[in-house]
Amino acid sequence: MTLHDLNILPKDQLKAELFKCCGSTRWVEKMLPFFPADDMAELLYDAEDQWYECSEEDWLEAFTHHPKIGDMDSLKKKFATTAGWASGEQGAVAEASEETLKALAKGNEDYEKKFGFIFIVCATGKSAEEMLELLQERLSNDIEHEMVIAMDEQNKITQIRLQKLLS
Repeated sequence: MTLHDLNILPKDQLKAELFKCCGSTRWVEKMLPFFPADDMAELLYDAEDQWYECSEEDWLEAFTHHPKIGDMDSLKKKFATTAGWASGEQGAVAEASEETLKALAKGNEDYEKKFGFIFIVCATGKSAEEMLELLQERLSNDIEHEMVIAMDEQNKITQIRLQKLLS
């Protein structure tokens, strides 16, 4: 899809495409006034700006639209609309050892228990082992610090997905 194609979509279709990039209803609504967008750089800037103007509730909603790192079954079933992107983003997990997958599952469980939301990381370009290391490091954070990191990671994911949408 080109930027022009995105710009001329009916509002409901535009919302659906934006929602694939970021699962926050509020962020999608905040993005609508920026269409038609003049260029990709402006769109990415506006997307980031609007993301950081969202509330914690909005960020938490976006997090629920991601599969857990390493949970390939969930990826295929629950996240069908973004499964192609997410499986590419988590592609290295498919080649991970059983030991690493078990450690990711345990880490995801510990993380969610501690913070109340799933571990969010921009997985693009990272090995399963790197993601596991990040997960384990971030488990030592307090909730305030971790929320900042998680929302930054979601912003990275949104930026990448907007670029994929328009490639």
